[in-house]
Parts: sequence; C-alpha cells; structure tokens
Amino acid sequence: MAYVRKIINDPVYGFITIDHPLIFEIISHPYYQRLRRIHQMAFASLVYPGAVHTRLHHSLGAYHLMGLALTELRNKGVEITKDEEIGAKIAILLHDIGHGPFSHALERKLIKGVHHEDISVLILQLLNEQLNGQLQTAIEIFSGTYPKQFLHQLVSGQLDVDRMDYLTRDSFFTGVSEGVIGYDRILKMLVVHDGELMIEEKAIYSVEKFLVARRLMYWQVYLHKTVVAAEKMLVRIIERANELIAAGIEMEMASKNLDFFLKQHQPEDNFIKHLEKFTQLDDSDVMCTIKNWCGHVDKVLSRLCKGLVERKLLKIRFQPEPFDPLLVATLKADVAQRLNISEEEASYFVFTGEAVNTMYNPYDEHIKVLFKEGGVTDISRVDNALIHQQLSSAVKKYYLCYLR
Repeated sequence: MAYVRKIINDPVYGFITIDHPLIFEIISHPYYQRLRRIHQMAFASLVYPGAVHTRLHHSLGAYHLMGLALTELRNKGVEITKDEEIGAKIAILLHDIGHGPFSHALERKLIKGVHHEDISVLILQLLNEQLNGQLQTAIEIFSGTYPKQFLHQLVSGQLDVDRMDYLTRDSFFTGVSEGVIGYDRILKMLVVHDGELMIEEKAIYSVEKFLVARRLMYWQVYLHKTVVAAEKMLVRIIERANELIAAGIEMEMASKNLDFFLKQHQPEDNFIKHLEKFTQLDDSDVMCTIKNWCGHVDKVLSRLCKGLVERKLLKIRFQPEPFDPLLVATLKADVAQRLNISEEEASYFVFTGEAVNTMYNPYDEHIKVLFKEGGVTDISRVDNALIHQQLSSAVKKYYLCYLR
C-alpha cells in the first residue's frame, strides 16, 4: 500500500493524524462524508448556539482517542497486532455510520423498526465488499465477535472512546463545563486483565467524575427541556406526515429518498435493498421538507412545522410524578377549541412522556477496577466510592408538552 499521511486540525485535540491508506479511503468515501451533514446533537443548538458540530467531527475525535488508547495498552505489554489496530480504528471511525437524519430524535421513526447500530453493521458489510474484504476485522470488533473482547469494549462499553469524545466535544461546543472529563488520565489508566478492559485503581476518581459528568450533561444538555420539546415536535411532524400519506393526501418532499422512506409502510423488510437510498439521507432532506410543509393545507402539520422552523416551540414541564390525566384532557380540549381541530388532532400539541437518566447500572453495566495486589472489583463496590447503590438507580422525570 502507498504511504499516506494527512493531518486534520481538530478544535478539541489539535492535530489528528490519518496515516493509513485504507483509513484515508474510508474517510474519503461518500458514505462517510455524509456524516458532515448530520448534526451530532440534533436540536441542542436551539439552546446552545455553538452546538452545531457534526457526526463527522465526533467520529474523527473518537478515532483519535482510540489511537491513544491502543498506544497506551501496547506500552503496558498488551499484544495488539497492526491488523487489530487498523480494525479497531475503522470500527470506531464507522460506529455512527448508520445514523439517519437527526440521529436519536428520529430513531425507528423515519426508518421504521430499524436501529442505527443494525444499519451501521449493514453499511460496514457493504463497504467491506467494495474494499475487497479489508474491513472483516473491524466488523468483528464492532460486533463483539472478535476474540480480544477489550477491543470491542473500547468501541462500545462503559469506558469506550465514543463516550469519552462526545462528552468532551459536546461540552466544548455547548460551553457546559460540567461535561469536562479527564479523558487523558482515564486513557493512561486503562489496562487489560484476563482479556477484559479495566482501569487501575488510581483512576477511580477520574472515572467517577466521568460518570457524574455524563449524568449532568444528560439533564443539562441532552434532556434539556427545550431540546426535548423540539425533538418531540419533530417526531410529531413525521407522525402527522405518515397519517396524511396513509389518508392519500399529497405530500411534497425535498428529496426522492425521503419521499421513499416516508411512503414505504414497511421498509424494514429487506432493508438492505434500500441501503443505497439511506446513505443519501441527511438532516437537510428533513429540514428542507419541513420548511416546505410550513405552508401545507393541513393545519396540524403546518403549525408544527412553522413552530419548529421559527423556534416557537411547544411549552414543556418536567415533574417527578405522572401528570394528572384530567389536566392533559383539559389542555387538549382547549387546543382543539383554539385551533378549531378535533381533540384527536390536538394530541399532536398536547402529550406526555418520560425521560430517564442512569449514571451507572451495576447490574448490566460494568467498570472493573484492577488493584495493585491483583484483585478486581466493580467500581460501585469500591470503599468510599461516589458511585454507590443509591446513585446507581435511574432518575426518571415525566414531561408534559402543550401549546402555549
């Protein structure tokens, strides 16, 4: 292979080096370049104007951290071959390749019944065919079937470089300092023991700060009430569009590919046939369509679309217990009267739901601490640890969205 060395100036880490021709070929591929057109944080920019970074920014950052992690583990005597190194770097570079427009906000809504990780695997397999089988190791690492499990844990686990980058990057671009983590110290403290990724005991407090930062970022940024309101409005817009399409009402889309997925009732059947169409979808298809629908004859659709475009969002309230059904019914009746629509249609403007945030669940998530004397303990069981049983429990909040 010809020698390749490219550097990318990243605002978070400085220079990121691309020094392998296969990785450069993947980054140059249209499937990967699509990530430039998908925002990392959907509607967070409505609250934090600087949060306009993309999935491409994030994947490059995670790739950079993967390189640092592998170097650190090698320095501690862990055997990692060149093929495994390239495989792990490709796996993290493409871990978000299956995200559709507006990422988690439209998960399973636009592409019904299909999870983004399943789409990622399909795209990885498609790329593997195009690149003559060179991605096989990356696919096995991504899927968790590769014998060295710690490589998969670096891609998808409690201390994966994906989370390390998005917390660091999202904190940087939002300006929310609560998300700042000591990713460099955590990387230095990674260790492999019995084939599993663990941390040295010296890193306990850095990892606890990482877990606390994650919880704070969820409530302050990812589940910020304005962000939730905007994302739920987007979901309601797609649901209303689906209802109108089913009723035979003409709907004009901004692209043929969006038209296809909105009008297909069961695209999950043989979804692989539609993969090429999916890899041409991005945020602009959806947003341009929503701008078009601001003038649609349907009052419900046009009102929702105009509200999202002009940032005249639904009002939202959070509380620790479910909302009184009588209050919800009263609000629906009021909206139906004000807009001269049915109460069923008013449910697009008045609805409830719940948001859940877990800091650390020791029952299905594990961060193991390796002590100097060789003992291994889950971080939730360490003496004087902040992440104890009470803080491990999920925090649930109920929300009510309604028209101002």
